[in-house]
Amino acid sequence: MNAEFFDAIEQIEKEKGIPKSYMQEKITQALLTAFKRDNDGVDNAVVEMDEKNKEIRMYVQKEVVETVESPATQISLAKARETLGKAELGDVVKLEVKTKNFGRIAAQTAKQVIIQGIREAERGLIFEEFTSKEHEIMTGVVTRIDPRTGNVSLRIGSNSETTEAMLSMSEQVRHEVLNEGDRIKVYVVEVRKSSHGPQVLISRTHPGLVKRLFELEVPEIYDGTVEIKSIAREAGSRTKIAVWSNDENVDPIGACVGPRGGRVSGIVEELRGEKVDIIKYSEDPAKYIASALSPADVIRVDLLEDGKSCRVIVPDDQLSLAIGKEGQNARLAAKLTGHKIDIKPQSAE
Repeated sequence: MNAEFFDAIEQIEKEKGIPKSYMQEKITQALLTAFKRDNDGVDNAVVEMDEKNKEIRMYVQKEVVETVESPATQISLAKARETLGKAELGDVVKLEVKTKNFGRIAAQTAKQVIIQGIREAERGLIFEEFTSKEHEIMTGVVTRIDPRTGNVSLRIGSNSETTEAMLSMSEQVRHEVLNEGDRIKVYVVEVRKSSHGPQVLISRTHPGLVKRLFELEVPEIYDGTVEIKSIAREAGSRTKIAVWSNDENVDPIGACVGPRGGRVSGIVEELRGEKVDIIKYSEDPAKYIASALSPADVIRVDLLEDGKSCRVIVPDDQLSLAIGKEGQNARLAAKLTGHKIDIKPQSAE
C-alpha cells in the first residue's frame, strides 16, 4: 500500500505537473483527518514519510503515566515497557498506528482529501498558466452555443493546460455568426479564481484584440520600431488605430498595411470584415485630429482654450464623410484623440 502511494504521487507529478511535496502534504493531511475522525478529534498523531524506502508510518504520541485517565493521550508504564521495551514515567512515546486498522469511513475520508488535493493543485496550475495570458490573444474552439442567451462556450488551451471559457453576448461582435467547431481568436481580459476553478473572461469586442492582432502581423510593432499610440473601436463595424514610428526611415502606416495590403487584410479577415483605418499619430494635436477624421479632407483645426475641444472646418462636400454614417467617423476620431470635435462646413464660417 505504501509503495503504491509513492508510485501514484510520482505518476501524478509526471502527468499533471503537481509537485510530490504538495501531494505528500495532502496525504499526511488525509491520514491525520481519518485518525481524528476515528478518535473523537484527538490531535496527537504524526505522520512520517520515508521516500527512500517508500514507507508511510503514522504514530500516536502518548504520555507514560502510572494511572491512565485518558487512553487517547496516555499509556501506562507497564504497557509502554511491554510495547517498546523501555520507558519511564513522564516520557512521551510514539506508538505506530496501522493504517489498515482505520475504519471504512476514515479510509474514505483520506481518499476524498487526496482527490480534493489533486483538484486544488490542478486548478492552481491552470490559474497560474492562464494568468500569464491576461491581455493576450488565445485561440479557442466553440464547443456550445446557448440558444436562450446566445452565450458561447469555448475550449481554450495554453501549453498542456486547457479550460472552458464563456464568450458572453456583450463581448461578441454584432452580426458575427459562430458555429460549434469554429476556431476563433479571443482576447483574454482577466483571469479570476473561483470555487469551480479559474474563470477566464474573454472578448471579441475589446480594442486589445485589434492591438494584439497587429502585433502578430506586423514585425515592426512587435520589435518596437512602430508603436500603437491609441485605438478606438466599434466592434464589427470600424476601428481607428493611431501609429507612430521611432525610426524616420520606417513608414508606420506602410508597415501596418504591408506589401500589397497583406498584413492589414489578414487582420480584417480575422475581424470578419471590420473596417480598419490606420492613422499616423502626431504630437501636434491639430495634425493628429485632422488625420483621425480620415478619409475626409480637413481645411483647418482650431483648438479651443480648454485644451480638450476643437472646431474642425471641412469642405462642404466632405461634411457627411467627416461625420460618417450615424456620426461614427467623428465619434471614433474623438475617442482616438481624446478631444471633443465640433465639425463645421466651410460655408458656415
